[in-house]
Amino acid sequence: MVGIVNYGIGNLASVQNAFQKIGAKSAITQDAENLKAYDRLVLPGVGAFGDAMKHLKQGGMQEAVLEFAKSGKPLLGICLGMQLLFQKSYEFGEHLGLGLLKGEIVQFQKEALEPNQKIPQMGWNCVEIRQKSPLLEGLESPFYLYFVHSYYAKNLENAVGVSQYGVEFASIVQKDNVFGIQPHPEKSHNAGLRILQNFINL
Repeated sequence: MVGIVNYGIGNLASVQNAFQKIGAKSAITQDAENLKAYDRLVLPGVGAFGDAMKHLKQGGMQEAVLEFAKSGKPLLGICLGMQLLFQKSYEFGEHLGLGLLKGEIVQFQKEALEPNQKIPQMGWNCVEIRQKSPLLEGLESPFYLYFVHSYYAKNLENAVGVSQYGVEFASIVQKDNVFGIQPHPEKSHNAGLRILQNFINL
């Protein structure tokens, strides 16, 4: 059973629908005490980093997510949920993240982009596999996923997939049982569903 963390931010229904498409059982939960009952955990998110961390701290959800990560069971952050896995973000100020991955979240700089590239990055972009990962099983490099974001993880230490948008950035990350994906797998058709299926197969 997959637990989808509800902390007041994110399109939870689309993530749950994607798991339903691949035949995986999931439940949306905001009960911090109950997270340990799930086999896998998804931290979704759309919005601002600081607001997301504020909501996570309410009701003990931050501590519960960290405890789940320590348990060794698979944890997947999606979009903003991936960014929250890192140490710090500079989105609308300076905010501490969960610290499960080393690195900082910074904004795309307009001067580094091509004339036809805008902020936020919105649309399909290429992902190049840099390291073997069970999350990417069955996918051939490069492949395309759907992105919507203005900030990115600049540390490539744990990057298993990287993308280019004026700068090279970590689009898919893994450290032990902790996984993160900057694009939206639930909006990325077959490649995205394959990633979610791989997560279920872990």
